[in-house]
Amino acid sequence: MARIGHNGAEHGENAMVNGSVVCQKPLRVTRSYLPPLGEYIELLRGIWDNRVLTNQGGNVCRLQRELDTCLGVRGALVVANGTLALQIALTAVGARGGEVVTTPFSYVATAHSILWEHCTPIFVDIEPEHFTIDPGKIEAAITPHTRAILPVHVFGYSCDTDAIRTIAADHKLPVIYDGAHAFGARYKGKSLLSYGDISTCSFHATKLFHTVEGGAVITRDPELAAKMDLMRRFGHNGDEHFCVGINAKMSELHAAMGLAILPHVREIICRRQRICEQYDSLLAGVVEHPSDQPDLEPNYGYYPVLFRDEAQLKKVFAALAAQEIYPRRYFFPALNLIPHVTDKSSCPVAQDIASRIACLPLSDGMTSEDVERVCLTLHLALKSS
Repeated sequence: MARIGHNGAEHGENAMVNGSVVCQKPLRVTRSYLPPLGEYIELLRGIWDNRVLTNQGGNVCRLQRELDTCLGVRGALVVANGTLALQIALTAVGARGGEVVTTPFSYVATAHSILWEHCTPIFVDIEPEHFTIDPGKIEAAITPHTRAILPVHVFGYSCDTDAIRTIAADHKLPVIYDGAHAFGARYKGKSLLSYGDISTCSFHATKLFHTVEGGAVITRDPELAAKMDLMRRFGHNGDEHFCVGINAKMSELHAAMGLAILPHVREIICRRQRICEQYDSLLAGVVEHPSDQPDLEPNYGYYPVLFRDEAQLKKVFAALAAQEIYPRRYFFPALNLIPHVTDKSSCPVAQDIASRIACLPLSDGMTSEDVERVCLTLHLALKSS
């Protein structure tokens, strides 16, 4: 396989044909991890034996316990997806109908969850180092109508949790962290998902830990936990009804997938770390990548890179697509620019970053040759831009 030299040139047989990189298998931004089939089937046998498919069955209860142990948290409650996790959290803290201070640099589900709960997202710009919400701008966005602060741990980088906690305490506001990217990351010696009044997770198939579709809410507050537990299952226990609830339950089959994957999480993260380190080596000085964050043990969930501008990004994307390499624009556009939000406040940092950032292919199944192929194609595209 071609080795990339300091000038981006290739060295190795069959690296080029008529001036182009040789095409191999398609490389997409992610590739879902699947556990050994026998391990999953063994869990399915139990479902076939007891015929319990949902309604807080044994796999769901066991997954919650094992998530607590794995993450070092208390009270993980699994739900059907990460968007429902956000919606339940917002309603549980009493945000419904009010304003929620949040970031414009996230997946659209963050804003949609706020809107779905009849709240108004108020966007605060991001800091340029790791793309998380800028705490220095949060206080100015707080009004008498603010009901919650909803920051996002983008790409597994930690928000400034100390500053956000101080602001929230001063204004007596709850903090809900969108931790869709935070699974397996640790900050200041503990799980990144242990911060805030509530943290939410996504266990979508694209994540490093997944249940095909799924998510979780995590809180240390037993009252909040009890409320969210009821809310995810229609708001009642037997014939006693306590609150308005929805059907956000995870099925036993989805929980079984999580149970089959969870023992492999450390191995998955280690493999992804090696890939990220290879990217670091091959792309040093070529494209901008977020620097290491003090006190963070990363989960290597994504490999974001910044191009000079949107025009360069599009040129590189075309060159990569020609070789069946498919990165993704995480996140574009900035959420303050989507048509169905009312807060159109300018967020210049987020808008600039969103216009020129992308995540390169990253999965535990990638080989060193795959990484070299991505980097060689990227080198050649940038050399001609």
